[in-house]
Amino acid sequence: MDRDKQTTSSTKQKILDAALDLIASFGYKGASVRKIAKAVGIRESAIYNHFKNKEEIFASIMQNLFVSPLDEFFTKKPPQIYAKRGKIYLLEFAMNIKILSFDSRHEKLFRIILVELMQNEKIRQIFLQKFFDEYIKHLSNAFFVMMQEGLIRSGDPLLMAQEFFAPLFYFRLHTLLLRMDDKSTTSLSTIFEKHVEFFWEGVAISS
Repeated sequence: MDRDKQTTSSTKQKILDAALDLIASFGYKGASVRKIAKAVGIRESAIYNHFKNKEEIFASIMQNLFVSPLDEFFTKKPPQIYAKRGKIYLLEFAMNIKILSFDSRHEKLFRIILVELMQNEKIRQIFLQKFFDEYIKHLSNAFFVMMQEGLIRSGDPLLMAQEFFAPLFYFRLHTLLLRMDDKSTTSLSTIFEKHVEFFWEGVAISS
């Protein structure tokens, strides 16, 4: 029985992995059940032993679509406490985005996000919730703490968070585009760290 459960679980994961690859390459509409089954090496009818339809497969993928090390970062290092470290805190955050940018699985998830943003309202809602209601607001709280600690100049912490985050998002997009065409990303190997240094010089209060 345990072996049967392991086999079922393994097949289900293979289906999800294949679907992830296909959706990342061809979008939701271009990833048919037939293509997914072929990629896994099973009959199309066997897919329905694990999922009701393609929508359920996509729903399973969506559960992990916006889950990233950034969520864990803010959980383990809440701004109210760790933002007092100033530039080090920002560098640690930027390094998490750098890791995401060069990780193959998160790259596929990011590609799906970009494709589906234009045609999937649910994806847009989750995207706005994650990036603005969570990530930007966490960073805004971090900058507010840094202002209170006298580490950076006073200003609008929300705008400062957006100014800090926007280039990091662009660097991630740039990395993805280069990797999609098998082009070198050497020029971006230290850009995340350089951004933190450049940004900090503009907001820090000289000691």
